[in-house]
Parts: sequence; C-alpha cells; structure tokens
Amino acid sequence: MPKLSIYNIAGQATGEEIELNDEEFGVPFNEPVVHQAVVMQLANQRQGTSATKTRAMVRGGGKKPWKQKGTGHARVGSIRSPLWVGGGTTFGPQPRSYAKAMPRKARRLALRCALSAKVAEGQLVIVDKIAFDDPKTKRTVEMLDAFSAADNKNLIITNGENENVELSARNMRKVTVINNSGLNCFDLLHNNKVFLDKNAVELIEEVLA
Repeated sequence: MPKLSIYNIAGQATGEEIELNDEEFGVPFNEPVVHQAVVMQLANQRQGTSATKTRAMVRGGGKKPWKQKGTGHARVGSIRSPLWVGGGTTFGPQPRSYAKAMPRKARRLALRCALSAKVAEGQLVIVDKIAFDDPKTKRTVEMLDAFSAADNKNLIITNGENENVELSARNMRKVTVINNSGLNCFDLLHNNKVFLDKNAVELIEEVLA
C-alpha cells in the first residue's frame, strides 16, 4: 500500500501518514480504458445544437425563376438551390446527440488508473482539511505558494461541496476545484498537481471499491 504524508494548507507536514489502498491507488495504467473515459466525458459535454437550413427549410424559392427552355440560362427549379447565394446548405450539421456510454466497471477502472498515475508521479498531495474562512482568491494563492505549485495547473478536490474554496479559485485560470463526487479522469490528467482532502480519500475508496 502506498503511504503519503499529510500536509496542512500552509504546506507543512503534520507528521501523520495515510495508507492508500492498492486497489484504488496502486493500479497499473491502462491507457485504452483511460482514453475511452476521457473521450466519453468530452463528447458528453458537447451540446450538439449546431444546425443549418436545407433547401426545404429556407424561406421562399417556391416559384421556378424562369421557364425550363428557351432563355439561354441554365435550367433552375428554385432560387434556394444550394448552388445559389442564399440557398440551402447541402449535408450541413443538424442537431444531434454526441453522447457516448461506457460500462460502469470500465469507468471506475479509468478513475483508479488516473489516481494511481498521480500517486506514482508524486503529484498527489493529501491535505488534512481543505477549507477557507472566507471566499478570497488570496487564500488559494497562499496555499499554492506554500506547495510551490502556483505556476502549475492544479486540481483541488474537496470533501463535499465547499463554497468558499470554489469561490476563492473561480477566477484563477490554472486552478480547478471539484468535490469528491465530481471526480473525473479529464481533470485528474489535465492538471499537474492534485490536492486531495484527507476526509475525501475514504469516500473515494468506497465508491471505487
């Protein structure tokens, strides 16, 4: 079982250690499964609302512009032909769902792989309690400076919803805040350092067991 030191938000070691389960934090990295999970997550975020009008949807064009023969013009049946300016679009995008599905066991395996990768890289930091007294960006900056992580992309995982932490990091471009129930592969892999609340570890292990 991997052992990690526990720190406070001031970046100081508390002297305690936490043992992480091998089944959740010591799994070999399975790239195909993780890739599938990330593709699924990004695809499910797409709105799929882009739309264009076909020649049948464009207003007008019901009358034949000129007779079929005898004018010298090319034959035309409607001014809304895709060949004309202001005409319909051929094979343009229509509203659709980009949603992808993935078996629950595979989704959980992907999360275990992502967490294990962060532990193996030494990028997972266990903090005894991630909470701020007031919602100020300064609090987040001080915490990241204490861990020399201000220049990195950081992920902060709180134990349950914590409005002060979320508001304190909301206008920081390189900081993402989620709670333990919102754990996902993309955020884990997209950020360099992961700060995890000690009390959220047990809950994560229960869900991924």
